[in-house]
Amino acid sequence: MLPPHNKVMAVLGAGSWGIALAMVLARCGRATVLWGRDEESMEQLQRERCSTRYLPGVTLPHALTVSSHLETTVAAATELLIAVPSHAFRALLLQIAPLLRPDIRLLWATKGFELGTGQLFHEVVAEVLGPEVVTAIISGPTFAGEVARNMPTAVTIASFDPLFARTLAERFHNENFRVYTSNDMIGVEVGGAVKNVFAIAAGISDGLGFGANARAALITRAV
Repeated sequence: MLPPHNKVMAVLGAGSWGIALAMVLARCGRATVLWGRDEESMEQLQRERCSTRYLPGVTLPHALTVSSHLETTVAAATELLIAVPSHAFRALLLQIAPLLRPDIRLLWATKGFELGTGQLFHEVVAEVLGPEVVTAIISGPTFAGEVARNMPTAVTIASFDPLFARTLAERFHNENFRVYTSNDMIGVEVGGAVKNVFAIAAGISDGLGFGANARAALITRAV
């Protein structure tokens, strides 16, 4: 049974990152629903309370509700967190568009540029759902396995709406998951998209034996 839609966060995407973020919210005492499109996988996740595919050995909090029914999940939520791969982002928006209430607010953990258009995801959201939708992005050094195991890290939640960013920070923040806010949504999106390019360049530098100074200089100039 899904919780009533009074401050419910629905996490759309039951891969490793979606599961980890849903666990953070549930541990913070937030009413949280995790949605995945594969009914059999979600039934197994609900039954066993563990994802042997994505996060073996990690047990879901009892407070976390699992669902494969998109319509009822979206209907139960006041806020949506999208945690799907970049290539699936627009398709999911199109799928949920007719289900959304006018007051819904949207957060995503998807990083990158949209393949084909090169758009940032706040641009995709504005194009599909309209510019009036209140949005935010969560980004930072977040290996899903470490987050799911409650290991410490820090993230940024950025939004053009500072109040929404602060509200989300309060939802996620705990002693091991520190949240900072920003109004530089574009900067945070671009940073999340290009970080892997920087990391590859740093790896090449290390592989060529250029040393710590060269790596530090490369990262500094890249940023």
